Amino acid sequence: MQFELTREYIEQLRNVIEKKEEEKAIAMMRELHAADIAEIYDELNIDEAKFLYLLLDGEKAADVLAELEDDDRERFLQVLPSEVIAKEFIHYMDTDDAADVLADLPEDKKDEVLSHIEDIEHAGDIVDLLEYNENTAGGLMAKEYIAVNIDWNVATCYEEIKRQAEDVDEVFQVYVINNDELLKGELTLKDLIISKQETKVTDIYIENPVSVKTKTESEEVANLMDKYDLVSLPVTDDIGRLMGQIMIDDVVDVLRDEAEKDYQMASGISEDIEPTDGVWRLTRARMPWLMIGLVGGVLGARVIGLFEGDLAKNAATALFLPLIAAMAGNVGVQSSAIVVQGLAANTIGIESVFKKIMKEISVALLNGLACALVILIYNLIFSDSLALTISVSISLFIVIIFASIFGTFVPLALNKFKIDPALATGPFITTVNDIVGLAIYLITSRIIFSLL
Repeated sequence: MQFELTREYIEQLRNVIEKKEEEKAIAMMRELHAADIAEIYDELNIDEAKFLYLLLDGEKAADVLAELEDDDRERFLQVLPSEVIAKEFIHYMDTDDAADVLADLPEDKKDEVLSHIEDIEHAGDIVDLLEYNENTAGGLMAKEYIAVNIDWNVATCYEEIKRQAEDVDEVFQVYVINNDELLKGELTLKDLIISKQETKVTDIYIENPVSVKTKTESEEVANLMDKYDLVSLPVTDDIGRLMGQIMIDDVVDVLRDEAEKDYQMASGISEDIEPTDGVWRLTRARMPWLMIGLVGGVLGARVIGLFEGDLAKNAATALFLPLIAAMAGNVGVQSSAIVVQGLAANTIGIESVFKKIMKEISVALLNGLACALVILIYNLIFSDSLALTISVSISLFIVIIFASIFGTFVPLALNKFKIDPALATGPFITTVNDIVGLAIYLITSRIIFSLL
């Protein structure tokens, strides 16, 4: 049954904690999922959370620790002794989750925790994972997996799978390796179940499975698992030895983090932040693009200043400055957002870049014509100036075309130079298109008014 966190539940839990009623606290959390308990911790102070956390059994405590947000987990671990972290929590965690936890700790405390891990093989696997960049397949993978030798028969596989499964929470795939631990293929559980015990692995395994290298970037891993609908993905080193596997839940975290980062960048936030961050960090993250927007506003004002005489002669021209700027920014953001989405989903290939630009130009032509026609009809009805009517319509059409092309080209160019294309959305596109759009409008107006 799905758990719903309420204010009444938190108040009741706080009363139990205040009275140190351990049995009641355990009973209140007994049926809860680890993610639900992690959600509860967000509503408690550090001492209250610590009291509850130390009541959990090892496996549940390890699961809760893995579910906590990075900042909350880091703050929480700071108040726990290294030996408790190692023996009560890390001992029960999969290697990938354990590596994520230790990566958040200061170096001295990390070393202390590692020194208290009694299972040397488990500690060694964690240390190996800590060497990989967190944004690569090596940083995502877990060392727990099930593998069988290509020379075995099904009966031998049964025995080995039983033995290896003790260290694996969930079994989705069985990998096939040779004596040198090179990945040769994979076995489905269905094929193992329906095959006779004397059947050789070589007769039923699937060759050349989808796999990645330890250095493969996490975004590419996510795209591969999404493309092939995988729940697990084997990871090999540069010579093809099986090193670990990545599970779908780890990829979901990657997709979520990437979406949050892109959204923040598109909103003009230059750092990865959380709502709970301090005032200084929040200010520092927002300030760079606000400064760029401020500079853009000054440049826009300078552009208008260059045409001060024209505006003085034809004051009605100024009425449409906000319209032109707004349309330029909106069109640019729309175009760039669509391209960034395509790049993130890896649906824009090299051969389709030209087609993409041409499609956006075609869309811009239609949108430009529609918007120009609407504003033309409006001015014909409400304006006495034919020059103003023509100026606004022509300018709006040109601005929409430019903004669409610019919004499409910039993220493609950034992606070409290995720069996150999400930088192209939001404040950057809006600022540039505002300036250029105003210039186009005022130059066009000067020309039209001089002719009419």
